[in-house]
Amino acid sequence: MAKSIRRTVMLPLALLGVAGIALTGCAETGSGGGNGGDDLKGQTVHLSGGITGSEADLLNKSFDQFTKDTGIKVEYTGDKSFEGNIVTKVQGGSAPDIAIVPQPGLLNSLIGTGEVQKADDTVSANVDKYWGKDWKNYGTADGTFYAAPMLANVKGYVWYSPAEFKKWGVEVPTTWDGVLSLTKTIQEKTGKAPWCAGFASGDASGWPGTDWIEDLVLRQSGPDVYDQWVAGTVKFTDPQIKKAFDAVGSILLDKSYVNAGFGDVKSINSTAFADVAAKVADGTCALTHQASFLSSNFLDVKTKDGKAPTVAPDGDVYAFVLPGIQEGSNAVEGGGEFVARFADTAAAKKVQEFMTTPDFANARVKLGGVISANKGADPTLASSQFLTDAMKIMQDPNTVMRFDASDLMPATVGSGSFWKGMVSWIDGMSTDDVLAAIQAGYEN
Repeated sequence: MAKSIRRTVMLPLALLGVAGIALTGCAETGSGGGNGGDDLKGQTVHLSGGITGSEADLLNKSFDQFTKDTGIKVEYTGDKSFEGNIVTKVQGGSAPDIAIVPQPGLLNSLIGTGEVQKADDTVSANVDKYWGKDWKNYGTADGTFYAAPMLANVKGYVWYSPAEFKKWGVEVPTTWDGVLSLTKTIQEKTGKAPWCAGFASGDASGWPGTDWIEDLVLRQSGPDVYDQWVAGTVKFTDPQIKKAFDAVGSILLDKSYVNAGFGDVKSINSTAFADVAAKVADGTCALTHQASFLSSNFLDVKTKDGKAPTVAPDGDVYAFVLPGIQEGSNAVEGGGEFVARFADTAAAKKVQEFMTTPDFANARVKLGGVISANKGADPTLASSQFLTDAMKIMQDPNTVMRFDASDLMPATVGSGSFWKGMVSWIDGMSTDDVLAAIQAGYEN
């Protein structure tokens, strides 16, 4: 996936279903495979979502065995403007058979059209079995379960070059203060800005900055405050939220620390969020903050030697989870997609059912570049050690996980004033004014 964008729903937040399970080399077969029946052979189910490019091709390939088993052809079409177009299309009678929705808030808006079909009992049972209850809650509205989770990502990674770290004599930090010390050390050793960042993402510009803030709210103030912030009871103007802005600003607003390879602080707003991968790969940028999905962007860039970078602990690039305030704390932010069905057909139901199984998760994970939160999926099938580690984080019972906050906030805030506020902040607006402007989104 390219990113996680945001909209409107307030749902209970707890651990995102990360209970560990015993995993073996072969994942348990789900109930979505098998023969679909002669009446389904030759039928085509159309899927749509915001996944584009090579990732869209791999998603289509994930259904190859399913098509052989059932005779149902699955055609996925990616739309870069999916988030902005899908509600209008559904209201206009042009809904796909199935939509892959990248955030609970947008899903809630789609459910509000009355066109999303209730999930079948088999889909519901599979989600109960392979995900935690909070994942199911995100696909539920007014007590009715509609949409199953699909893929997932762990946010809050810091990407770096293991070789450069070795050359500089520095190590992966274990606390937030350690991150600041690391930043200072690299700047002093190189005389250059250590960090690069990009907030540009079309109509969604600013969302990478919200991820930074969310990470610091979770780490500094804890999951309870994070949940209250999502629910709107802790306001953006609260000192706890300003504290997170101040912490992020100690890096992103410091001209000595950003924006490696691109320009000054304000260049963050004109830099596309995915472009940072190339600068990390070629050594121009020492550090960047982005989700696990950035690993897929490294597939399309080159190192300074002209080769594709290897993502490994001893490779060209790797990543560590942004550490907490105290050493050993393990709170992370995550995101994911949800499968919403509009077509009331046996073939579409069969596809949605298949997409809840370990068979689907393993097929897509094995093709590379992604992870799944499906507890029946085998993390050893992931295309790199990094992605295997990321999947294990999702399955670790000791991991405190929270869904992306702005995905859960009202649309006027999460994908409105919050995004815009991050852009204004980088452009030089004072933190107090930015926080007031973001909070005003609740009144719109």
